[in-house]
Amino acid sequence: MGPVSRRTVIAAVIDLLLVVIFCAIGRRSHDEANVVAGLATTAWPFVTGAVIGWAATWALYRDKFDAYLIFPTGVLVWVCTVVAGMVLRVVSGQGTAVSFILVASTVLAVFLLGWRGLARLLPATKN
Repeated sequence: MGPVSRRTVIAAVIDLLLVVIFCAIGRRSHDEANVVAGLATTAWPFVTGAVIGWAATWALYRDKFDAYLIFPTGVLVWVCTVVAGMVLRVVSGQGTAVSFILVASTVLAVFLLGWRGLARLLPATKN
């Protein structure tokens, strides 16, 4: 496969922005202080998970990779974001209450799968 397409870069940026927005919303809903450093602390496990998801998708489906597909790309990125994010939170001493895992899984599914579903409705993103 040749150089990474503009379309793929846009999809990766959308995913990463949505992961950071998820973290920012969570921090805001809990009125947590230290905005920039706190957001970085909260976001890095999930951002790392999203990157792992992208790498896994690329490795497994590189011959037919499409960043805009709900499956496999969206699902793999979502699952890796949640699972790796939670594991990294535990390793770094951050909380992983069951309610947080459920909320994070749901919101990240809506974000990471939802935009792909909407994008499929646009003529410019269809194959």
